[in-house]
Formats: sequence, C-alpha cells, structure tokens
Amino acid sequence: MDTSDFEFKSDFNSNYSLITRRMLRLLSENARISISEMSKQLGISRESVRKRLKKIEAEFGIGYTVELNEEALSLPSAFLIAVKFSSRPNLSKIRGMLEQSAIPQIAVSTKGGYEMIVCAVAASNKEYAHWDKSMQIALSEYGVDWKSSAVVHRQLGFFPLRDGMIEKLEINARHKEMLKVLNNNSRITFNAMSEQLGMHFNTVAYNFKKLTKYIKRFTITMAKPADVTLMSFFAKYRPKEGYEATSAKARKAFMSDDENSLVSRYLLCAPLIGSFDFFTLGAFDSAEVAYKRDVLYHKRLFAKHGIRISHAVVESVLLGRLPIRSIDAAKEYSVVKWTSDFSS
Repeated sequence: MDTSDFEFKSDFNSNYSLITRRMLRLLSENARISISEMSKQLGISRESVRKRLKKIEAEFGIGYTVELNEEALSLPSAFLIAVKFSSRPNLSKIRGMLEQSAIPQIAVSTKGGYEMIVCAVAASNKEYAHWDKSMQIALSEYGVDWKSSAVVHRQLGFFPLRDGMIEKLEINARHKEMLKVLNNNSRITFNAMSEQLGMHFNTVAYNFKKLTKYIKRFTITMAKPADVTLMSFFAKYRPKEGYEATSAKARKAFMSDDENSLVSRYLLCAPLIGSFDFFTLGAFDSAEVAYKRDVLYHKRLFAKHGIRISHAVVESVLLGRLPIRSIDAAKEYSVVKWTSDFSS
C-alpha cells in the first residue's frame, strides 16, 4: 500500500467556482488581506471582490478569527475527549454545563463510535484535571464513558478559542481586549477597533504590532457546507519496528489535497498521549467515502502496529466554532506571513 490508495478528488469542490475556492483560500491564509490585494490575486475588479465577499460570508457562515500562538501565550497542552453515553443524553443540558466554564473550546455531537467530542484548553494542567473530574461527575447520570487525551502538538489545524479562555490569559490587559476583538472579527479596521475599545487610533496601531507575537495567523472559520461530511477518528497503536516509516506515509496522505480545495481535507491532525495516540478530523464527500479513504486506509496502513480506531461523523456543533477553512497543508509548518496595515 502507498499513498496513491488515498489520493482522490472531492466532488464537493467541483460544486463551487474557482474564484470562490481561491477567495476562501486567501481569507484562510490571511483574513486581513485587503480588497485591493484580493482583486490583484484573483484577477477581478475590487467591486466584484466586495460583492463576492458578502455572498460567501453569508453562504458559508464565515467567521473572521485568529489562530493563536499557544506557546507564546504559555498555554499548557490542549485536550481532546471522546465521550460515550449508556443512556440518551440531553444535549441542551450538556451544552449549558459546558458553557459555564472557559475550559471547553469546541464541543460537537457525533454519530458512530462515540456521541461527543470536546476540545479543551485550560490555564494549567491542575485546572484542567479539576474540570475533567467535575464534568464526569455531572454527566454520570447518562452513564458517561469519558476518554481524555493530551494533545502533543497539532500537525495540522488549530482550536478556535472562546473569549472566556482569552480573558484568563496572563497578558497585558490592553492586548487581551484587542485579542478578544480580533478573535471575533480579525478583519476589523484600526478605526473600528479604536471606536469599539475607546482607544486612540495611534494606540491601537502601536499595540497591534506588539500583539502579533501572540498570533500565528489571521484566519477564518465557517459553517459546514451542506455537501461535506466531517469524519473524525481516535486511534490507539502498539508501535513496532517500522512505525516511523509508516507514520511518514500517513503524513503524506494528510497533506494530499485537491488543488484549490473549498475546505482542507484534514482540519485537525494531532498526536495524543492518554486514552488515545492520534486524532483526525477530515472533510469528505460522504460517510462511505470517509470510511474508505480515511478510517479503512489507516487501519490497513498501521495493521501490523495493532491499530484500533474508533470513528464518528460530526452531526452538530454544541459549543464554539469548528476550524473549517482552506489552506495549503504542505505549507502548514512554514512561517505564516500577513499584512498588518489593514488600518482603514
């Protein structure tokens, strides 16, 4: 088996114009890109860019946000939790429980090997441990099976943070307020930010430059397109000789994507420590295609390493925002550059 077994074209990409797909790529890689620069790169007029931008914002539920540099912010490991229930849960009640804490950043309901995924980030491992236990106790009425793993690092993707987590960061108060504004609208102009925060324009511009050390990328999130299936899996291995070579093949598959894709094939890929060893969240044409091209592919690839995979399709978002966007996965590890003069 080689990565050619994995390579395929996603039907949902062909349902959208090349201009739309390229525009989403530009916004994903730099949400602060100017109308003029998009016009230049897309080869269409600025007025056409403005009209198309309004259209895709509405059609895809675009949210302009930031991908944070968690290392610079001294955040501990993020955590991924696969949750199963022995009795039918009240999702509205669970959403309310999750909303009471700043620790859960994303929660989705799923169908398959587990019923819910939670992405969590805490100010300290001690704080996370306390929340972890309190949630298991609160959900015990549903016969909860709560499997938590620490994220070693993200090979691909990011966790959009909620404002409650940003509020807990130990950084300059002015930077914190600006970061919360950018977290909810990273295309905001300096003039608008100045008015919203009651800061002088020059103060905003000066602090913006200092603030970028905490930001990896100005990017977007978007709602799941109607013709896209989001498949997730948690994997557990028993590594043997040759494991690294097998992992290298898997990494090539993660970076294999359609040219000018509407959304990246893999939204999250992360090695874990704890209940599981690896997690992925990918975008596919259907649950059948996702199982064959994602789950079954990895089961075969890692067969001699005793892989066990539990998979599920994402049904709805309970909390936070999913990191759906379009990026060049092969360049994910490179230094991201953006324009910082989006001032008017």
